[in-house]
Amino acid sequence: MKTIIHFVFLAVAVTGMYSCSAQQPKVDVKNAFLVDVRTRGEFAEGSVKGAINIPLNEIGLRLTEFKDKQQIVVFCRSGNRSSQAEAILKQNGFSNVVNGGTWQMVDKIVKEQTGK
Repeated sequence: MKTIIHFVFLAVAVTGMYSCSAQQPKVDVKNAFLVDVRTRGEFAEGSVKGAINIPLNEIGLRLTEFKDKQQIVVFCRSGNRSSQAEAILKQNGFSNVVNGGTWQMVDKIVKEQTGK
């Protein structure tokens, strides 16, 4: 039994399924700083209304843009890059960060909370 559990855990970790399974964030999006960490090209194809684009590879260079934000929600295509962005922000002292997972999941929450 232990072997099967270890194999499943290893398979999940290797495929990235664990990092891509973010739960819907519990956040009031009206007061949140919504950050799409996908590439500029991906962002241009569609994103969440009111979100800004800070690609994952620029997060560390643009930390000042996160200061004084009440709540930060990062998201991407699958939840993997947003998980990395969340870790970078937390390593730099931001405790008010939520990994929103996919941009579609965050978009759904925004639409539910704003009625738009």
